[in-house]
This record gives sequence, C-alpha cells and structure tokens, in this order.
Amino acid sequence: MAPLSASPATAGVSPSLRPSLVAYKKAAGLIPSPWCGWRRAAVATAATSSNRTAPAEIIVTGNDVPLLSFAEVAERLDEFHASGTRNQNYMAMYSSIFGGITTNPSAMMIPIDDHMVHRGHGVFDTAAIMNGHLYELEQHLDRFLKSASMAKITLPFDRSTIRSILIQTVSASKCTQGSLRYWLSVGPGDFQLSSAGCANSALYAIVIESPLLPVPAGCKVITSSIPIKSQQFAVMKSVNYLPNALTKVEGEENGGFTGIWLDDEGFVAEGSNMNVGFVTQSKELLMPRFDKILSGCTAKRVLTLAKQLVADGRLSGISSRNVSVQEGKAADEMMLIGSGILVKPVVQWDDQIIGSGKEGPIAQTLFSLILEDMRSGPPSVRIPISY
Repeated sequence: MAPLSASPATAGVSPSLRPSLVAYKKAAGLIPSPWCGWRRAAVATAATSSNRTAPAEIIVTGNDVPLLSFAEVAERLDEFHASGTRNQNYMAMYSSIFGGITTNPSAMMIPIDDHMVHRGHGVFDTAAIMNGHLYELEQHLDRFLKSASMAKITLPFDRSTIRSILIQTVSASKCTQGSLRYWLSVGPGDFQLSSAGCANSALYAIVIESPLLPVPAGCKVITSSIPIKSQQFAVMKSVNYLPNALTKVEGEENGGFTGIWLDDEGFVAEGSNMNVGFVTQSKELLMPRFDKILSGCTAKRVLTLAKQLVADGRLSGISSRNVSVQEGKAADEMMLIGSGILVKPVVQWDDQIIGSGKEGPIAQTLFSLILEDMRSGPPSVRIPISY
C-alpha cells in the first residue's frame, strides 16, 4: 500500500534519517535496560509530584530519572506493552503523521503537542467490526465529518480517501470482530491555544479486538449531578469527554452502570455515551429528541428496525419527543442504546424499579434485531473487508 501522509513538511526527509522501530529495537538489544530501576524512580517521582507520600525505602534524587536514547525508549515501550498493563488488544493503527499503518502496539503513539491532546481540539467516531464487515461506517463517517466541520478542523484528505484509509487499516489488522475508532485533530505544532501554528491536521485510526459480544443484562442507572454539555458541544462528537467520564464514574460509584443526564429544561437527555429509550405503558417506543444531544447512529438504526415490532403488533408506535423524568420512570421498559452495548435494559433508575424490575421483552428483542443486523444486514450498513 502506498503511504498516505498529511505532513508535506516531512516528505523530503531522507529515509536514512527516519530509521525503523525494528532497527532501533535491534540496537537497543545491545544496551542493558535499567527498566525496573527506572520504574521505581518514576513511581517515586510521580508520588512526590502528586502530593502523595513516596514509599519510605525509595530515595528520590536528582539522578534517578535516566536520559534515554530513542532506541531505549522504543525498547521500554515494548516492555511496557508486554507487561500486561493494557487490557485491550490493539491490532493496527493508522497515523497521517507517519503516513501509514503499524501493527506494533508499541508504535501506536500520537505527538504530545497535538492540540487534540493538550487542548481537546479534535473529534472522533467509531464503527463496529462484525464477521469481517464494518457496520454502519458510512453513517458514522458522515457524523464524523460533520463534527470536524463544527470543530473547524480542515480535512487532511477528502471523504473517499479517509474511508479507504479506515478500511485498509481494518484489513491490515486481520481483526474480524471488534471496533474501529478514528480521530481528526487540528494537528501537532505547539502548545498554544490557537491552532494557527498547526501546519497540518491529523487523522488517526485504531482497530481494537473485542472477541466477546455485549450481554443484554439489566442494570441500574442514576440521575447524574454532573452538568450536561451545552447544546453546541453535546451534538458534536469531540474528544472533550471529561463530563461523560465523570458521569460514568458517578454512576459506578453509586452502584450503577452509568448516569443519566437531564437537559436544561429538566427533560431526559442521554447517558454518559449512549442514548436512552423507553417503552411506555401504551407500548410506544420513545426516545428523547436528538436536537440537544448526540445523534446516535445505533439509536437511529434501532428506531428503523423497531418498525418490525410495530408491524407485528408488539409496539403501538415509535416516537421521538421530550420525555419527563416522571414519564421515564413510569415506563414499562427503559434501555440504553449505543455501539458498545447495543441495547442494554435498565431495571432501576435511582430508587425507582422500572416495570417488572426485569429485562423487558422489547429491549431484548431490539438487542437481537441489532445484533442480527450487524451479522447479516443489508449492504447499506455492512461493508465487507478483504483480509
């Protein structure tokens, strides 16, 4: 595959000045690694800098932190990966910075001066990989590019090239079940607030293996006390996910799966990174409107598939409108919907038991429908990958 790079500034650099990671690792093999000692020093330094007490047996001095060559850094990155610290399998990564794909997790890095890292000036999206097919890539890609436009990020490539890069990255990964995640950033350049010093925007993508499918087990949710994002940022899938992360943590700290946000008028909005759905006592499938929250691709697909349940009489209708907390808690069923969980039944919201307190039949049926759609749906939602 010909390299695709969005960094013209590096195009004229001689290959001899860009030695491969493998070459550096071979060189590093000749250098004894003070890995364990460095880790102890790093722990001590981190503990001191974060106002925590360092272990008494560790002495922190000005000479404990080594100055490393690139070869030593590469070796230690390999050791870090081999240590089992990461709990997911990263199968391949594309970066427009080096203009290609790597399958070495140790090389899956982005520059620290990328404004996505230190200023949050970036957007992202995802797509599931199921049975060697990308699910709803087109729909997610449309939202991805809309988010980039809202974030004033100039595209490093046109849509068709970005699409091709993403598909080629999955192909190189050899992963047949998992997820593809991808980011657009204003790029690296400096540590300023303005992106004026960023010469080129950047595209990154990574393939994560997920052999286990989600399970539609019932869960508890709580009403989040974390302020919801304003409408301008809620409808954009940016990397500014601190409110989302805190909402998730708050839910877990209170014995639940996640938190539920309410909008500025007190209506049900969304979960930490998932949409919310209800089945009313009149058997209507109900979701909050998407005008103040992220437009969930999986949620929209569920709404389409749910028409089958209207046709066979299990649902009386489908609606998207404002939902009060009182109406939501009085529903026969409640569910969370997203690409990572598909459809997850909610059996308790705060102190209120939802419906019978068990996984509802509509939520379980919608889970089965979306899973079957991922496995054998139409070409409009499934793109085959050549491995």
